[in-house]
Order: sequence, then C-alpha cells, then structure tokens
Amino acid sequence: MKMIRKKGEVTKFQILYEISKREWFLRQKDIAERLDMTIQGISENLKTLVEEGYITTVNGRAPYSLTFKGIDKIKKEALELKNYSDGILANMDYYKSTWPAIASEDLEKGENVGLYMDDGILYVRKTRESANAITASSGKKNEDVALESFNGTIEINEGNVLVIAIPNAKDGGSKATDLELIKEVYDSGFRKWDVNKDFDRIGVLGTVGYAVCLKLEIPIDIEFAVTKSTVEATKKGLNVLVFAVGKMTKNVIKELESNKINYYFLNAHQKPD
Repeated sequence: MKMIRKKGEVTKFQILYEISKREWFLRQKDIAERLDMTIQGISENLKTLVEEGYITTVNGRAPYSLTFKGIDKIKKEALELKNYSDGILANMDYYKSTWPAIASEDLEKGENVGLYMDDGILYVRKTRESANAITASSGKKNEDVALESFNGTIEINEGNVLVIAIPNAKDGGSKATDLELIKEVYDSGFRKWDVNKDFDRIGVLGTVGYAVCLKLEIPIDIEFAVTKSTVEATKKGLNVLVFAVGKMTKNVIKELESNKINYYFLNAHQKPD
C-alpha cells in the first residue's frame, strides 16, 4: 500500500482530508494543531501539494481547495485504506473464531477446558493446561467440539526426524540396502541416538524406498509432499522416519535445516563384502 509505505504520504492524505471539509476559515495553524505538526511542516506539505496539482490556493494562503486530481487522489487512497483496515479487522476476527478440537471426555457447552496435543491432534479436557478455552458446543468423548475465548499457549515439544539414505536403482536399489540395519533402527526408534522416542510417522521418497518398506513390512504414512509434511508433523510434536533415495536425501536435509528441525542421518547403503 503506497500511502503507508512511502514516507510523508499519510501526512499528505491527512492534509487533503482536512481541506476536503471545505471550512472557509481553515488556516495552516488549524491543520497543524489537528495533525500535531509544526506550522512549518504543514506549510511545506501544502506547497508540495500545490506543485503536484492536488490543491489550489490564493498566493500560498487560505482558502485551500481540492483540484479534480486531488479529489481522485483522496478517494483512491481512502479506498485503499479501507481495504487495508478491513483486512486487519478480518484477521482480528480470526482470533475470535471458533476452533475444533477432539473431546477426550464428555463436555457441555460453556465449560472451561484445557487444550493439549496428542499424536499431532488437538484435544480438550476439563483439567487446566498451559492453554485453555471455553466450549462453544457440547460433545461426547472422541467427538469434535467448538472452542472459543482462547488464552495461553499450547506446549509442544517439536519432534525429531531420522533421514535414512538408501541407494538408487542404478546403485543397486533395495538389493544394495542394509535391511537388517533398517529393521533394527525401526524397532528401536531414536534410542540409538539416546532419545527415548519411537517413530510416529513414516515417510517415503522414491520407488526404492517404497520397495524397502514392502520388504520389511514397514507401514507408510506419508507418500506425497513428504518433506513439507515431515516439517509440519515435527512442529506438532511428531517424530518422523524418512526414507530418501539418492539425491533426494540432500533436498530433505536442506529443508530440515532451513526450518531448524532437529534431525539425525543414517546411511543404509550395504557395505560391499
């Protein structure tokens, strides 16, 4: 929005608005007092507005009048300002909106509830939490309920990611993958890295990765938009195992680092005999 971004444009808009009131007695001093500016500052702006063709004056003094160009300018900028403020108000309404969550017990409308995350899903219960709200609807256990009047912050410990690099088809694919190592890691989770966490989600990039999971009977949760989904999952506190093939590995790691996600790396290329 040019009027707000460009220095001095807001002042010009305010001066044009004062002139648009068509007060025959309006003086520079009056404008200065209304806008909390110096008379010198108002005088300089009026001079500029005359030079730009937005207002007319008599020998640099009152009365001041808007030109057709000035009228167009103030109308256009007033509309831009309205649209901008409407957008802000709409965004603020977002904070008053109701949000859905899963009831972990039977709840009635109007109850004070605590919010918490479990397996990446937002739940509510009657106990106090770091974030709280009021139910805007009733709901049985495991039903969705509407919430309003939020306060506090939901405590979420970001999850971890393990990236397992496996060879592409040219380098042997799943036949050249250390399946025993992967099975061992899959069963133990992040404990190999002294993190007492299991894998909440499994993501696969590439056909070879899919073949590895089929061979080891590892269930796949994320097949599409794997990198983006992994980042989002960790922000909800989930721990993710990602199988990446060949050059895809670097792309995954780059994205994790740019989002400051805590990750571990394991090369599952089978060592030659």
